[in-house]
Amino acid sequence: MSHPHVPTRRFGRTGLDMPVFTTGGMRYQQDWNDLPPADVTDESTEHVRQCILRSLSHGIRHIETARGYGSSEYQLGKVFKDLPRDELIVQTKIGIKDDRDQFIQSFETSMERLQLDHVDLLSIHGINNEAELNRAIDYGVPQMREWRKQGRIRFIGFSTHGLTDIITKAAFTGLFDYMNVHWYLVNHDNYPAIQAAARQDMGVFIISPNDKGGRLHTPTEKLTSFCEPLTPMQFNALYCLCEQKVHTLSTGVAKPSDFDEHVAGMAWYDRRLEVVPPILKSIQEEIDRIFVPGWHQTYGAGLPLPSKAPGGLHLREILRLYTWAKAFDMIEFAKSRYNLFGNAGDWFAGSAPGNVPEQDIVEAIQESPHRDLIPGFLREAHTLLKGEEVKRQSESEKEDEDE
Repeated sequence: MSHPHVPTRRFGRTGLDMPVFTTGGMRYQQDWNDLPPADVTDESTEHVRQCILRSLSHGIRHIETARGYGSSEYQLGKVFKDLPRDELIVQTKIGIKDDRDQFIQSFETSMERLQLDHVDLLSIHGINNEAELNRAIDYGVPQMREWRKQGRIRFIGFSTHGLTDIITKAAFTGLFDYMNVHWYLVNHDNYPAIQAAARQDMGVFIISPNDKGGRLHTPTEKLTSFCEPLTPMQFNALYCLCEQKVHTLSTGVAKPSDFDEHVAGMAWYDRRLEVVPPILKSIQEEIDRIFVPGWHQTYGAGLPLPSKAPGGLHLREILRLYTWAKAFDMIEFAKSRYNLFGNAGDWFAGSAPGNVPEQDIVEAIQESPHRDLIPGFLREAHTLLKGEEVKRQSESEKEDEDE
């Protein structure tokens, strides 16, 4: 099958002609540490160059990175200086630090590493809770507006791993031109936030649709069979792109050939509205067959948020992971997320399961239509998924949570 050119969409009020795939800058860099320039090898930077050149050959000109991606910014800077600047859409992200001076220093370091006089998109990296949103409002966005006046950035955004209410609140401030957010086949909880973004005409960039979206780069046999004639990764992309409020999806490639499956799936782009619904229906019917009718829509209905749940449990998230593990054999994916509980702060909400009296849970879920089933499902989930505790992946120097 020939590889079609990647389509584009208007990226909200930025007006940017955004390719529906973005090249994330965290898996092809040399190291997760921000290495001294003398330690960055020519061979590694040439690898980054080949990834970017392959990206551009497909029309994927949006290159996204972050201050927290180790040597990524520095290596991209060495590549960018040999490319026409007006052919690139460059995004980086900086954390909202404890004070404005640290925030400014992070940006200055990013610009030094990237060797650019401006970036098109600058995100606050990780508005995951109320305090981070307040810091963004207090000094983050005002400082970004100063940089915009100076011509050093064009558009202001944020990335998030927070709960839907925080994301929605951030969108409705009207301060941001775009957001980086989780939403895909195996996790549709943030759709209200996407609706809020659309009300503000914000660009919407889906982060980690393939890894946090179910480890679709190594899919289970069962999910693969349900997605035919597409691969699970191709189906998930088309599923997301059936939603016009969504504009681009991250592809966290590690090597140039990683683009191939993504781009090949675009052969079905113009037929996505006829190809996706029957596959989606069969997947949802399988979930309901294994659980109870309507489970794919109602598993989280009536459940308290972690802040209101006994022991701080994220009951909806536990049941979501258990659903995909049991229905589509996605056990390794679910384990990798389940064992983050209690170890990732607001980057992955919810305390570690297993120590809360069941009676407390029973009392907390009385508004759920599945209140009689959930305690048993939680026990089964813990037995199936509990393993060694893990850190956020960026802390273990494998990957950042954003891709």
